[in-house]
Amino acid sequence: MTPILLNDLLQLRDLSNVKIRFNLMFEENWNPIELFQNGQTDLMLKGQYWNYAKRKSFKEGQITIGLVRINPKEDNWLLFHVGKVSRDLGIQNGMGYVFEPLSDYQKYVGRVIVRYKNTVQTVIRNAESVIDDCLVAEILPDIYDQDLFPGYEKVSVKWKDLQRVLHKQTWKTALENQKGVYLITDASNGKQYVGSAYGEKMMWGRWQSYITNGHGGNTSLKELSFDHIKNHFTYSILDIYKSSTNDQVIIDRESWWKEVLKSREFGYNNN
Repeated sequence: MTPILLNDLLQLRDLSNVKIRFNLMFEENWNPIELFQNGQTDLMLKGQYWNYAKRKSFKEGQITIGLVRINPKEDNWLLFHVGKVSRDLGIQNGMGYVFEPLSDYQKYVGRVIVRYKNTVQTVIRNAESVIDDCLVAEILPDIYDQDLFPGYEKVSVKWKDLQRVLHKQTWKTALENQKGVYLITDASNGKQYVGSAYGEKMMWGRWQSYITNGHGGNTSLKELSFDHIKNHFTYSILDIYKSSTNDQVIIDRESWWKEVLKSREFGYNNN
């Protein structure tokens, strides 16, 4: 099967007037794919049209394509912008341009996943040099959303992502009728906390309490600041059980995991 190239879709004729920006990281804590998921496209476009201190990114009249890496371990990129530079603001080390989105390509924005292996550090490339290597991996039926529930055995979600996804219907459906044992990991020091869920709304209700106040009523976690929890905590599932399972089974498994992971001796569990 002949692969579909990005420009097979876009049909851009004068590639000498087109640049592609491969958006990776803009500052230490700036993850553009998370911004897209959170609807913060204004910040993404700030990065797209950013000028460095010693060189300009674009010229007036140029068309710019914005791609954002979906996963740092993979070569898949999401098409999030196609626009045209309408004015150079003369700003260095800042957002340097006025631009207009090109409406003809809006139907592809947020839906086209491109496969491209980036082997250089330069993030802004002349389209002529790379566009034939940009293959269309997938055209999504709707705007990209990585928030579908991944399956109980694949849950590993940071606090800031948990806050976003927990009210997605697929997550709520998967968690609110399941008892289980879960693991919280503090990325700043490796400490772990093992907890169990078998009360109202079960796993979903338990994790909702962590979104509300960070500690969920746990004494050891109350000693940490909410900001620390937001910045460093990751949540995963160790065991999952149907709602009819006897609560004592869940409690026994929680105790077993605490012993195996030594979360009393070296983590945040204190009982």
